[in-house]
Formats: sequence, structure tokens, C-alpha cells
Amino acid sequence: MTTFALVGAGPGLGLAAARRFGAAGHTVALLARSAQHLDTLTAELAQDGIRCRGFTADVLDIESLTTALHLAESTLGPIEILQYSPVPRADFMKPVLDTSADDLDDPLAFSVKGPAACVNAVLPGMRALGRGTVLFVNGGSAVRPHPERAGTSIAFAAEGAYARMLHDALAPEDIHVSQLIVPSAIRPDAEHSSPQALAERLYDIHTRRDGFRQYAEPLPD
Repeated sequence: MTTFALVGAGPGLGLAAARRFGAAGHTVALLARSAQHLDTLTAELAQDGIRCRGFTADVLDIESLTTALHLAESTLGPIEILQYSPVPRADFMKPVLDTSADDLDDPLAFSVKGPAACVNAVLPGMRALGRGTVLFVNGGSAVRPHPERAGTSIAFAAEGAYARMLHDALAPEDIHVSQLIVPSAIRPDAEHSSPQALAERLYDIHTRRDGFRQYAEPLPD
């Protein structure tokens, strides 16, 4: 079976998505900065009988991302599904009038250079398989900019543009690229935006392979 690689592994959506794809028979590669954090997550997944391994990487460090994904592929098998869903830092969300040019360096590296590095790392393997899925997960500011969260609004919009171009360019190769917009907070009690509901939605996007941008729920007025 092929591998599901998750960039930005965490105890909420990340763990739920890993469980969902792992339950479908995929091996799971978890990427995050903290080795201790990864050990905790992989132990939980192993209790469910999911074959998984953690790989330390920082989305602001292109070399670490590329190395981790190549190691995951060589260790666990070909990466068929890549999910890019790390949580942005709080300092990315300054008001627009307080945001300097330098303040945009890390958000853009996080949301554009990081994804590009990941896609370039896994694309040769997907092409060798003859199929693949790339899943981007963003908040509502990706499509409706918020003046109090300028960094993520700008960076998420750029990430969406990159993902859309990938969708169009790779569709003829049966590599499906999709963006899931989650307009509201991810909460365990949310009907459509709980970790489990979103994980199911991501798996559905992977299997149905129809359209580029999906919404977990409608954007609020």
C-alpha cells in the first residue's frame, strides 16, 4: 500500500486525518518539528494498528522538509497522498496597518515556499505511481481577507493560487490537487468542522477527485 504524508502533524485534525487514511490501509508519515510530539502521535496510531513513523521537519526550513519526505518515501513506500496543513504562528496575524514588508517573510515561506518544497519532493514518486493527491487545508482568510490577520490572509491567498495552478497542470497526470477551506474554528463539537468530520471530508476529496476548492461549511456573512 502507498503512503499518506502529513505535513503539520498535530493532535486535532492531523491525528484524525492520519487515522482516516491509515484505516484505509495507507502507511502514515507524520512531519512536525518536535520529535517528542511525533512519538506521542505515532504511539496513538500504532494502538489502532496503523503503520506509521514520525519525521522531524520545520516548514520554514526547505532542506528539512525535502529530507524528511525523501526519507519517508524510502522508509515507508511511495507517497500517494500529501496533506499540507500546518498551523500558522500567532505572529503571522498582525493587523494590516501594522504589517511591514519583513513581517511577510515567514508567512509567505510557510504558505508558499513550504508547499512548493513538499510538492517538488513527492511529485516524482506520484508520477512513477501514475496517480496522486495533494491536499491543502486553509482558513477562511484564504478567500476572504481579514484586515486583522494580514499575514495569513496574504499568504493563504498565495497558497491557494499556487494550489490552483497545480490542480490545472497536474490533472492530466491523474494527480489531483485540492484546497479545503475551513471558515470557522476546528472544534470537537462542530458538525462540519470537527477533526473527524474534516478528516472524512479530506478522504472523500481524495477518492472523489472532483473540483479544486471545497468548503467545510459556508463562509459566514
